[in-house]
Amino acid sequence: MGPLRILHVLRTPVGGLFRHVVDLARGQVARGHAVGLIMDSSTGGAAADAVLHEIAPSLALGLTRFPMRRTPGLGDLAALMQVRQHVAAAKAEIVHGHGAKGGLYARLSSNGRNVLRAYSPHGGSLHYNRGTLAGRIYLGTERLLLPRTDVVIVESAHSADIFERKIDAPALVRVVHNGVAGGEFAPVPEAPAATDLLFIGELRRLKGIDVLLEAVARLRGEGRALTATIVGGGHERPVFEQQAANLGLGAAVHFTGPMPARQAFALGRVLAVPSRAEGLPYVILEAGAAGKAVLATRVGGNAEIFGANRDRLVPPDDVAALAAAIAAALDRPDETRQAADALRARIAEGFTIEAMVDGVLAAYGEARAAAGR
Repeated sequence: MGPLRILHVLRTPVGGLFRHVVDLARGQVARGHAVGLIMDSSTGGAAADAVLHEIAPSLALGLTRFPMRRTPGLGDLAALMQVRQHVAAAKAEIVHGHGAKGGLYARLSSNGRNVLRAYSPHGGSLHYNRGTLAGRIYLGTERLLLPRTDVVIVESAHSADIFERKIDAPALVRVVHNGVAGGEFAPVPEAPAATDLLFIGELRRLKGIDVLLEAVARLRGEGRALTATIVGGGHERPVFEQQAANLGLGAAVHFTGPMPARQAFALGRVLAVPSRAEGLPYVILEAGAAGKAVLATRVGGNAEIFGANRDRLVPPDDVAALAAAIAAALDRPDETRQAADALRARIAEGFTIEAMVDGVLAAYGEARAAAGR
């Protein structure tokens, strides 16, 4: 496969989805492809701006930003027209949409005769259920877009199963695991004042912060002087701060606001990922590569990351199970260290950026061959 002209379309430049797209774009550029990014201009903040400023000179098809609304509305028509115009002007051969809104714009941006349309949900619509109004809207839209989808690239076999069950299977679905860079395998020493537990991520109920706080309160009620650091931002932060206060955890739980993951890793001894739903979370890959001990729930692609140690995963939304896992991790430091070493080795073996980029390019190649291009 020769050099390709690839445009990635996403909405919000934050979180794991943004990291995935940036890593993928860098890897594709390094392999000689012409790459461009299209995304929202009203979100992201200084951290995203710094990343985009660094990568922009390498983007042969440019960095394009304009307003994209999170919720459906008339503004989508204006945004779609801008995506269409940029796809045409860039003479893109592949348009790869990320997330529900990015996937919508990417797949409606061309008729598919000359442009291959790839889609990566990154959770997104897959988190919804058909029994809700929002679920019927989002999942129904996904089904309507299937004829305009040449290849679906998901980060885990779990997401592939959900896609097929909730939306139906298009002609081509490929699993390509997220990956981390070689430099991320350098250990991160704990700070002198590190707390027992650490959470890193968006502060929303889906991430299970309320379950974590309940588990901390339960263990402290049993006489453990347990402490935790909560790193992240989000509009639900005041809800969790109030919950911590109501549970009497004001002095035991510290909310820091967002910061880079590797900076945050020094702030706690064991990373807790108590999510109710996930795709293939970067925070586990990043923490595992850095040698951190990780406690996670049995959701999404987490079992694929942990491999033979998947029995260490705990049920989601289960305070008692999470509390027991936390106690075991702290009471058995040797076992916890062995598990951390095993996780690090597994990530090094199969969850690298190089493997991720190769997998995505291979999926493009299969889809192009299937379309006779």
